[in-house]
Amino acid sequence: MTADALSLRLYVAGDGPNSREAIANLEAIRRDYLAVPCEVEIIDVFETPQRALEEGVLLTPMLVVERAGSREMIVGSLSEPGRVLARIGLGRGAGP
Repeated sequence: MTADALSLRLYVAGDGPNSREAIANLEAIRRDYLAVPCEVEIIDVFETPQRALEEGVLLTPMLVVERAGSREMIVGSLSEPGRVLARIGLGRGAGP
């Protein structure tokens, strides 16, 4: 992963409505706003609970973002792209 690349791990709980909404919103944010390289991983806490606990994930959906040595955790459906982008330090529509 390059210095400006993002690692996005979305923790969900099964295939319920909140999980599906968060996945769809993350896909839209990535497609519409992220110009930086990023790795996206969807992790179901029902399938890999130990991994979630090791990462400190206690609520779902939760997006864990790693970039250039920093780490941010965002809880919720990711329905407000501007807020998500601000939390990860990219601002609305920011690129490399």
